Order: sequence, then structure tokens, then C-alpha cells
Amino acid sequence: MAEGERKLKGRTLTGTVVSNKAQQTITVLIERRVPHPVYGKIVRRSSKIHAHDPGNACGIGDTVTVRESPPISKTKHWVLERIDERAKAELPRVDA
Repeated sequence: MAEGERKLKGRTLTGTVVSNKAQQTITVLIERRVPHPVYGKIVRRSSKIHAHDPGNACGIGDTVTVRESPPISKTKHWVLERIDERAKAELPRVDA
């Protein structure tokens, strides 16, 4: 590693932003696919986490990667690492 550069520790997860109403905080929906314990069918499980967004850069629908961090507040234990994909802007509806 170069001088002044350090390796970041902690898990990283990728999910979709479902809320950005709080200041410097985003709510990220994390979905994972797991087999059902009895039947074996693949089912979707999801959880919502709060992540620190220092620049208020994220919008609803963005795909982001968050990194685990020491607690920032009562519910925030994740930090925004990068925005992977911006949400597509909805086109205005045209009635013919």
C-alpha cells in the first residue's frame, strides 16, 4: 500500500435506496436469496439498514454500496461507500 493509504475493514453490502428524507442518512433495502429451510425453494429475504450519507448525494432508487462502520448513532452503523448506479428519471406522461 502507498503511504497514507490504509485498508478499509468491515463488510460491504449492495442495495437500493428507499428513503433519503433524513439529513445525511439514507435507508437502504438489502435483498438476498436463500433456500427455504424445509422445502428448498429459493425465497427472497430483505432487511433495511440506515447508512451515513455525508453529502446528501443519494436519491431514491439509486443502487449503492455501503460499508460497515463503528456506530454513528442509535441506528446508523453503515457508511455510504459509493453510488453504483443512479435511478433512471421518470419520463413525464403524455396523454394523446
